[in-house]
Amino acid sequence: MSKKPEASKKTEASKKTDDVFVGSIDQGTTSTRFIIYDRSARAIGSHQVEFTQFYPEAGWVEHDAMEILESVRVCMAKALDKATADGHNVDSGLKAIGLTNQRETTLVWSKSTGCPLYNAIVWMDVRTSSICRKLEKELSGGRTHFVETCGLPISTYFSALKLLWLLENVDNVKEAVKSGDALFGTIDTWLIWNLTGGVKGGIHVTDVSNASRTMLMNLKTLEWDNPTLKTLGIPAELLPKIVSNSEIIGKITTGWPITGVPISGCLGDQHAAMLGQACRRGEAKSTYGTGAFILLNTGEEIIRSTHGLLSTVAFKLGPKAPTNYAIEGSIAIAGAAVQWLRDSLGIIKSAKEIEDLALQVESTGGVYFVPAFNGLFAPWWRDDARGVCIGITRFTNKAHICRAVLESMAFQVKDVLDSMHKDAGEKGEVKNEKGEFLLRVDGGATVNTLLMQIQADLLGSPVLRPADIETTALGAAYAAGLAVGIWTEKEIFAGEERAKIATTFQPKLDEELRKKKLDSWFKAISRTFDLADLSL
Repeated sequence: MSKKPEASKKTEASKKTDDVFVGSIDQGTTSTRFIIYDRSARAIGSHQVEFTQFYPEAGWVEHDAMEILESVRVCMAKALDKATADGHNVDSGLKAIGLTNQRETTLVWSKSTGCPLYNAIVWMDVRTSSICRKLEKELSGGRTHFVETCGLPISTYFSALKLLWLLENVDNVKEAVKSGDALFGTIDTWLIWNLTGGVKGGIHVTDVSNASRTMLMNLKTLEWDNPTLKTLGIPAELLPKIVSNSEIIGKITTGWPITGVPISGCLGDQHAAMLGQACRRGEAKSTYGTGAFILLNTGEEIIRSTHGLLSTVAFKLGPKAPTNYAIEGSIAIAGAAVQWLRDSLGIIKSAKEIEDLALQVESTGGVYFVPAFNGLFAPWWRDDARGVCIGITRFTNKAHICRAVLESMAFQVKDVLDSMHKDAGEKGEVKNEKGEFLLRVDGGATVNTLLMQIQADLLGSPVLRPADIETTALGAAYAAGLAVGIWTEKEIFAGEERAKIATTFQPKLDEELRKKKLDSWFKAISRTFDLADLSL
C-alpha cells in the first residue's frame, strides 16, 4: 500500500481526489471479492470469500445463487470496514460500483418471490451434450449454424443450451415460464436485479459482453436475435435488456452494506480483464483463473475464426461509444487443475505449494498432463475428451506431476495463441520494436513465477505481468468510473506508466526442445478424444 501524504501538506484539490472511490464486485467461478479503488486506481480495501461448488453428477457443475448473493454482501461489508479502518472516508467518497462476473453461468428465478427455480448451471457444465448433438443434426448449419449471427459454435459452454435444459427438465421453470413469472439471467443479471430492488422493482439487465456469450445476441446489432430465439424456442420475455459496459444502470437499494451508489459498469470477467489490461486493437491478454481465457482486441471489426476460436464483443464503453470486438480462445481447466491436486488428490496442501514442488525437478520427466476434465474448449471443441496423464514411469514422482500440471496451462494457452496468430494475421497484431508479440497476463495463477517463465518458453515470445494482477476487478472499476466522470478513456488506456512497473518474462528455451515438447503435447491431446463413455 502506498504511503499516505501528511495531512498538513495536503492541498484542497488532493483532499477532494483522495475522497473519491470506486467499488468493484468481482464474482468469479469459485470465489467472490469486493475491491475498493481510489482515484489513482490503487486498491485500498478488499475482501474475498470462497463458495460451494456442487457436482451432482459426472460433468455437472452447479452454484447456489443465494449463497453467491450472500458472498457479495459479506465481501462488501468487510472491504468497507477494512478501508474505513485504514482511514479512508469511503462512506461519503464511494461514487460508483462496477460489476464483473463468471460468464455463461445460467440462472432462472421467480419474479414474484425472488427465489432461484434451480441452482445456477456453471459455464463448464456439460449436461447439455445431448441437446448440442440433437441441434447439430437438426439444423442446416450443424455445429456452426449460429456462428454468422452470434460468433459462437453450438457447445455446452454457452448459456442458451443451459437455458434449454432448464426449460425441458425442470418443472418449476416450465410452470414459471407459463405463468409469466420467470426471469433468465447470467450472474451479472441476477446480482444487479437483487442490488437494485429485487422483487420490489429490481432492474432486469445484462451487458453486451455477457449477452455475447449466450448464443442469443446478434453481434452486429447488439440485440437479442429473434430468428435464433424462434429456432431454439426461447421466449423473448424471459430475457433481460442489453446495455453497454459503461453507463449508469441503477442505484443500490436499501438493505445492502452500500446504498444509493450507482452501478455504472458491468462486464463479463474476461472483457473486464481486457479493459483492466488496457488492451487496444491488436493487443492480447491471457487471464489465468479457474480456466484460462485469451482475448485479442480486433477493434471495430468482427473477425470470423477459421481455427477454432470465438468471435465476441470486447467492450463498448458507453451507449454511444463504438463497439470493440475480440477473438477469444477459452480453456476450461487451468487453475482448477491446481485445486484438483489440492482438494481431490491431496498432493499439495495449498495452491502456493505447487511452485515449490515443481521447482524440485528440472523437467516433467516425460510426463504430459491434459486436464480435459469436462472436455476440451478452444481450439479443439471436443466435449468427448477426458483428462489424461501420460508418460508415467517408476521414476515419476509428485514433483513431476506438479510441473506437468503447470505446463498443461501454458501448452493450452500456446495452442490458442497459435490459432489467434493465424486468424488475425500480421496486420491484426501489435508487435514490439523487436518484432515480438507481447502477451499480457493476469489472474491469480500469475503469481506463480515458474508458470510465467514456462509460458514465455513455450511461446518463444515475452510475457508481461502487471504489478496489479487483479485486472478483472480493475476493469470493472474503470468502466464504472468512466461512466460517472472519475476517469477518462485516455487515462485508462495510458499504458506507459503501467509498463514501467510490470515484470517481463523472456523465453529461454532452445527452439529445438520447444518443438519437441509441442509435438509430445499434441500426442497427449490426441489421447484424450472419445473417452467420455468411460464414465458410464
